[in-house]
Amino acid sequence: MLVAEEQEPIVKAVGVKRVFGRGGGAVHALKGAHLSIPYGRLVALKGRSGSGKTTLINLLGALDLPTDGAIYFRGQETSGLSAKQRDELRRKEMGLVFQSFALMPLMSAYENVEFGLRIAGADAGQYRAMAEQALDFVGLKPRMKHRPYELSGGEQQRVAIARAIAHRPKLLLADEPTAELDSRMGLQVIKVFKDLVEQSGMTIVITTHDPAIMEIVDHVYALEDGQIVDQG
Repeated sequence: MLVAEEQEPIVKAVGVKRVFGRGGGAVHALKGAHLSIPYGRLVALKGRSGSGKTTLINLLGALDLPTDGAIYFRGQETSGLSAKQRDELRRKEMGLVFQSFALMPLMSAYENVEFGLRIAGADAGQYRAMAEQALDFVGLKPRMKHRPYELSGGEQQRVAIARAIAHRPKLLLADEPTAELDSRMGLQVIKVFKDLVEQSGMTIVITTHDPAIMEIVDHVYALEDGQIVDQG
């Protein structure tokens, strides 16, 4: 496992609020959230639908900006960056995994991962090695020529993870990555996440409402009505 390079957290939220809409119809999705996530941890954000966990993970990934408060990634306030700078930050230093696998249906598993490397701006001469290494890590190198419809749901999600980690990001964000999977496949995906943290030092933040997953992760933040109410 790699040693964390900084003492400061890799990502943190300070007094973050996010309001959608205006006036009487405004929705206060986050109401002053604070959290601090160290390097090399597997962290879960838990909460019911509407609790604010997806809003928070989108803010941590610079996919959205807070209405008030600040998000810091590796000491830099991301809300102070331009849209182009935030895009570049995500491409180079973050990986994103979503509930829907979002794979290109006509591409093989290998081609899906290689496509992600192209978007990330990786060295073209390293595409094959990096893509195969990522697929090998998630246990799918033998099936890298298969297209998504030839893979199970769990295998498709592991391809999505391979695509997200192939460029070796510092931070991986996964929004309900096991929601479409049965419990056995879901635990396989979480095992991949645990191995990533232990073997590469990557930091991973997931949203979930699965109690079994919460027993496995290093730390849990519980959200309720737009606020962090418990840190376990």
